[in-house]
Amino acid sequence: MALNPWAKNPWFETVTEAQRRAKKRLPKSVYSSLVAGTQAGVTLDDNVQAFNELGWAPHVVGAQPEREMTTSVMGQELSFPVMISPTGVQAVDPDGEVAVARAAAARGTAMGLSSFASHAVEEVTAVNDKVFFQIYWLGSREDILRRAERARAAGAKGLIVTTDWVFNVGRDWGSPEIPEKVNLKALVRLGPEIAVKPRYALDWVRGGKVIIPDLTAPNLTPQGVPGPTFFGAYGEWMGTPPPTWEDLQWLREQWGGPFMVKGITRLDDAKRAVDIGATAISVSNHGGNNLDGTPATIRLLPDIADAVGNDIEVLLDGGIRRGSDVAKALALGARAVMIGRAYLWGLAANGQAGVENVLDLMRMGLDGALMGLGHKSVNDLSADDLIIPDDFKRSFGHV
Repeated sequence: MALNPWAKNPWFETVTEAQRRAKKRLPKSVYSSLVAGTQAGVTLDDNVQAFNELGWAPHVVGAQPEREMTTSVMGQELSFPVMISPTGVQAVDPDGEVAVARAAAARGTAMGLSSFASHAVEEVTAVNDKVFFQIYWLGSREDILRRAERARAAGAKGLIVTTDWVFNVGRDWGSPEIPEKVNLKALVRLGPEIAVKPRYALDWVRGGKVIIPDLTAPNLTPQGVPGPTFFGAYGEWMGTPPPTWEDLQWLREQWGGPFMVKGITRLDDAKRAVDIGATAISVSNHGGNNLDGTPATIRLLPDIADAVGNDIEVLLDGGIRRGSDVAKALALGARAVMIGRAYLWGLAANGQAGVENVLDLMRMGLDGALMGLGHKSVNDLSADDLIIPDDFKRSFGHV
């Protein structure tokens, strides 16, 4: 049996197929980390299923022969309104974040790079000039600003401050056990999982040498200084008092450039982001990894976009699995969307080409929705294109 069963047909036609291939290729613990959600997974499921509750009101005559999909986010021109959401250590592929950055650049879009990435920001910005560096509130103000300035020196075009995380990673269906570092002890323990996934194992062998997956966070220390282990950094993060709005305003002022607050679900928080001078917000619940029971982000988007959409760029993060989902988000007020699990499954399925595959699927699906609705541009999408159930939307935090 061939180690790569898809060698003759690496293209996949849906994100669901990318997920299936990722599950088939990855060791169980690695794959489990890609589908993680907190507690019962209510938010995780709602993020995806809520899109299915929205129907279309298409035209059958009047389709436009050409459709325009370009937009901009935080001053960066995007070929279409889908960008890469920052995710931590991408040990599903040896090239990790660098492969993702190349894919995003090849498709003309931007990438959010996590502070917990396994590749240095300098490596990522070298292959994509549209990188936004993501900040967790970890350590002192001086530590945080130093990381931001390192990212700026490397060419990062903006900051994304992630606020939607409560350190509750327990899952009713079990959480993956990930080693603090990949050493002999960890390899012995994970050996049985890896042995039954030969393609994954061989991908980490190059030039006759085994590449050990890097579970450190090199962007948390000065350039050239070894980063802490992922769990060491995580522990410091847990021990750092969460930021206040005053802290976020201080960082925004120190940075002085494009600035996104990620994790907004409330109207009052959206308005506070406007008040501190943020450039953008991401309506996000950390992909179902924050407080379980938080509504799907697509349910929260319409009222947030109505409240602040004229004052700040509004993006949506959570549950995007196809291009028609992108179109629904834009119709309800998003400027663009950020994808996470979808591109990680593509990366796991086929490396950089797999990420490009996912981005192509998103573009194709969005283009098909525009055509079916008779629109010439993504800017023409509106709630009038949708059939929205009476009980669909959620809204809280009124001021």
